[in-house]
Amino acid sequence: MDENRLALRAVKAFHTLAWFSIEACVVYVLYSGLAGKTDRRAGIAAAVVGGEVLIFAGNGFTCPLTPLAQRLGDPTGSVTDIYLPRWFAHNLPAIHVPLIGVAIWAHLRNLRSS
Repeated sequence: MDENRLALRAVKAFHTLAWFSIEACVVYVLYSGLAGKTDRRAGIAAAVVGGEVLIFAGNGFTCPLTPLAQRLGDPTGSVTDIYLPRWFAHNLPAIHVPLIGVAIWAHLRNLRSS
């Protein structure tokens, strides 16, 4: 395996690990909001999710690893095509926006009632 293919696999593996970490934060923010637990942990998880949203939006709604994947030889620049199902990776923004909206609503509800 040449160096670029190995580096591309490393980039995609890193992206997948980062994605799983951010997903865990999304799930926790959603769960804690619906469970009425607006606390420091939820705030930290929300900061991670918010940071990811800002980076993604600030990069023109493209993963910042896409240009690196292209330079390493992936013709599409996709960083998700090996380790996430294609349909899922393609629809992540459409899946996340409603979930984040529900989480925000739940935590605002919790803050108002406390």
